[in-house]
Amino acid sequence: MRFLPVNRHSIMVELADLQQTLVLLGALQAKPIAGVQELVPAARTILVQFAPHIITAAQLIGEIAAHDLQGSVQRSDVLVEIPVRYDGEDLAEVAQILNISAEEVVRRHTQSEWSVAFTGFAPGFAYLTGGDPIFNVPRRATPRTKVPAGAVALAGTFSAVYPQASPGGWQIIGVTDSAMWDLSRDLPALLQPGYRVRFVDMAAPGYESDSNQAQAKDGKSQDAIEKVVSAGAGQSALKVRATGLLTVFQDLGRHGQAGQGVSASGAMDQAALKTANRLVGNASNLPALETVGGGLSLQSAGENVVAVTGADAPISIATADGRRWNAARYAAIALADGDTLTIGQPTAGARCYVAVRGGYHVAPVLGSAATDTLAQVGPKALQAGQMLNVHAVQHAVVGEEALPPDHLPAVDGEVVLDVELGPRTDWFTPESVALLSRQRWQVTPQSNRVGLRLAGEQALSRAIASELPSEGTPLGAIQVPASGQPVLFLADHPLTGGYPVIGCVAPYHLDLAGQIPVGAWIRFNPVLAFAEMMPAATK
Repeated sequence: MRFLPVNRHSIMVELADLQQTLVLLGALQAKPIAGVQELVPAARTILVQFAPHIITAAQLIGEIAAHDLQGSVQRSDVLVEIPVRYDGEDLAEVAQILNISAEEVVRRHTQSEWSVAFTGFAPGFAYLTGGDPIFNVPRRATPRTKVPAGAVALAGTFSAVYPQASPGGWQIIGVTDSAMWDLSRDLPALLQPGYRVRFVDMAAPGYESDSNQAQAKDGKSQDAIEKVVSAGAGQSALKVRATGLLTVFQDLGRHGQAGQGVSASGAMDQAALKTANRLVGNASNLPALETVGGGLSLQSAGENVVAVTGADAPISIATADGRRWNAARYAAIALADGDTLTIGQPTAGARCYVAVRGGYHVAPVLGSAATDTLAQVGPKALQAGQMLNVHAVQHAVVGEEALPPDHLPAVDGEVVLDVELGPRTDWFTPESVALLSRQRWQVTPQSNRVGLRLAGEQALSRAIASELPSEGTPLGAIQVPASGQPVLFLADHPLTGGYPVIGCVAPYHLDLAGQIPVGAWIRFNPVLAFAEMMPAATK
């Protein structure tokens, strides 16, 4: 094993091959280590996220290193059959690469019994291994901007099915109607780690469409799960008059779902969300509204108490009879029936949080009300005219006082983020590692909750040009694609990624990173590298 530094809450365990990865993963799952919060397996690595106040990195490494990697992987009794129409647009190209006919590609793909090695990239996306040895197919030179849902594809020695329409660079050989991800099922992901999988050619003689069990539903619709409950929610509500650029529900995230390919998501500025709840007397982990830029307008139906935190934005209150005044951030605001609260364009920071006393009546998805914009998990983004019902206050609680943060990043301003180097710093030239902190990086308009896309005068160059197998990526990872222009991963980042991570933003600066607006400049400040705190034997 090789242990790589990630950040103060994570280490990367690198192994020789997929077999060793699965053996170690099985051992860690069978006998969990106290303090380990999440395991994100990939082809040759396991990202281990842990609680430093429970177990130190040195202790964790010692316990992991004691495992024997010579064991075997227990196969599941579950066999899932997936019917496929083998008419993919890359089928002929794959046949040419493998120097066999298209018919032979289909025959070998369907006669193999695959197994789910690990999940990632998107909810329900399973990396399947164990196919015919002939399958070792390079990714497309230029990834597609949109791969259709249900696309059956090959890359390297893996096969997979895209659960939803998304960008992708795998070679498409067919398509299935089977739902890889369905929130109406007890286990939304059809393919779980360890499951056995067999593909069935729908054009083969004797195929019967009703023989496939993979498409079974429980009868509940996605809308029924996602919708904001409107019945019996309490005595008051907030009506959405305008949403601004984007307003979504967020809480502290859905943790522990890596086995289904789901990342935590959650509020970009978690301190601001907690403070908003405390100001109105709620528990700090209740869902609140996260809105980016200005333009959110909410009208009170009945009496409500709200608080707005986060970005430095003007807040105005208008009554039904036309009176208007300004309200303070980081303070409880009483709204009478008919009052309308409007948030203006921030002068610093990017996102505001709006909590309401009693809490919003919103249906959780996988245990959380967080809206993951990349994975499309959680409540839908707010729409004008929507009623946000509010829970009745059961116990009167006096809200806490709070002060707004002293400094928030502004458009065209500069913000400094502390960075811990690793896990793939050695994939870059020494000059590029120095350039990361020496040069300013501007946040481009392509940025969102998935990540901040950055542009610098000089691109980062790699010392290792080979392709990196997909591996786990934590919140705050600075991933560097082929362009050499970094992407800073934020709350809705993919669980795994195929580009090297040069460093990770220090955990205490993640809330600050979540408030950086488009147009601002970032400087990265390398701090005491986590690698320097790891045991010498692991380096």
